[in-house]
Order: sequence, then C-alpha cells, then structure tokens
Amino acid sequence: MPPRKRPAGPAATVGERPADPGVHLAGFMNYLRAECGLSDNTVIAYQRDLTQFSEWYRTHGPARIQQVELSLFTDYLEFLRDRNYAATSVARHLVSIKMFFRYLVLEGVIPESIVELVNSPKLWQHLPKVLSPEKVDELIAAPTRQDRYPLRDRALLALMYATGCRASEVCAITLRDIRLEESYCRCHGKGNKERMVSLNPVARAAVEAYLAHERPLLARESEQSSPLLVSRGGKTLSRITVWKLVKRYAARIGGSSEISPHTLRHSFATHMLARGAEIRALQELLGHASIRTTQIYTQVEHSRLKTIHERCHPRG
Repeated sequence: MPPRKRPAGPAATVGERPADPGVHLAGFMNYLRAECGLSDNTVIAYQRDLTQFSEWYRTHGPARIQQVELSLFTDYLEFLRDRNYAATSVARHLVSIKMFFRYLVLEGVIPESIVELVNSPKLWQHLPKVLSPEKVDELIAAPTRQDRYPLRDRALLALMYATGCRASEVCAITLRDIRLEESYCRCHGKGNKERMVSLNPVARAAVEAYLAHERPLLARESEQSSPLLVSRGGKTLSRITVWKLVKRYAARIGGSSEISPHTLRHSFATHMLARGAEIRALQELLGHASIRTTQIYTQVEHSRLKTIHERCHPRG
C-alpha cells in the first residue's frame, strides 16, 4: 500500500531561505530499499546524485519545494554540463531527480512532478567493447601457477563469461546457487531479481577444480549459504578485487586497458546474439528490466557485421 498523502505545507514568506530537499532523502532511501527492492549499490548511487542536487538547490532553489519551476532543472543540467559531466552522467542525474520527485508526489509533499517534462539529454550511443571468442578463451586461461589463486581466478573469469553476470552478481553467488550436476547457476540481479543461467563445460570444469583444490584452503566454511568465490581470508570477494583481477589478466594477454568485468558481460551478450539467441531470451539471461537496454547488442552485432563486410567484400 502506498504511503498516505500528506497535505502541502503553508505558503512561503518573503525572504524565506530556499528549502532543502535533503530533508526527504532518508525517507527516499528507505523507500528505494523497502518498496522498490533496489540493491545497496543502486541506492548509494541515487543518494550521491541527490546529495549533490540538494547542495546546489540550497543556493539556486526557491523557498518552497512546491514552487519549483521547470527552469530550475534545466539550469541544473546546464550546471552539470559546465562541469564537463558526460552526457551519460547528466542523464543518470536526471533519472535520480525524477525518481526523487515521484516519491515526493507519492508522499504528498508536492502535488505533481514538473521534472517529468524534462527530456533526457540526447546521448551519443557508445557501443560496448567486446572481445572475440578466441580472446575470451585467452583471458580465461591467463591465470597460471605464478598467481596466488589461479583456480579461483579462472573460475571467476569463466563464470562471468558463461553467465553474463555483473561483478556484484558474481560476488554474491553462494555455494547453494551453483548446481554443477545440472550445469546451471542462480544469479541475484538488480532489485533482488533472481534468474537462472546455464553453465558451459569450461565454467563447470573451472568451478569444480576450484572447489576441489583451492576453496578449502581459503575458507573453512562450506555451508550452502557461504559465498562461492572468496578472498584469502575466506571473505566474500569484493567488486574492486574482481575489477583488479580482470585488469591484471587482460594486460597479461595484451588486451586493451579498457577491458573490465563488464566487458565479459558485453561479450557474453554479443556472442549469444551472434549465435542466434532471441532478444527476449537474452533480456532474461542478462536480467535487464527493459528490452531497450538489451537492444544495444543488436547494434553491436550489426556494427561487427558491417566491419566484416567492409574488410571482406571486394568493393567494401
């Protein structure tokens, strides 16, 4: 049941200081966690964006939040652009503000959200970087005996490519989530949404080797709720560690410095599409809430085919 609406406050007086939207942030954060089911990382991102907006508002906003006009939001977006924010970052800030003002309407703080009339900045669509299947194989095979935990690292890389998991999702995989005998894995995505993804033979073999020979040395706990991938101290592997490991092995195979954990997710999606996966099925495998997010991979595949055509056609 949505929160009961509250009546708007009294009219502003002349000379009154600008309102502080920040007083509603704590309630909004609770709303995102409890009612929207968003992950901690997403909630933190909203909080960071809105804290910055609140600080700017205290100087540029009207005395009452009910007096906000459309120009306030366009001025704020211009402020972000002047600070050399990328178009994607400006768009993200706008999404955060829209969500916040929808919450204020729901709570009865304001009668309507005028920010809904602001269009997102026109974005230059950056196609995600992908690796070839051969390069992915090189990356997965990169961990060797010279590394501290090569079996764990190989299992990590193989899992990310086999499942298309985000870094935070692969860190959250527990022993219970891995079903090696049935060759599938359970992933928990944004909004705590659960999805099932098959494990290919490479990932299955890598996880089996890690569980048999390395994980017992890293973690004494073997309860089903324990994390699959652990650090030297037996703790859950962090996203920062995953990022560092991917960077290290990418450099080892001569890969670009732009390669990141998300590159494996992009590669998974693009290769699936190239092999005939339906876009709706791919949406479910990736855990995308909107099909529009998944459709970017159709552009990636088209871009790849265009490059092949230009290179191979005699009149290309």
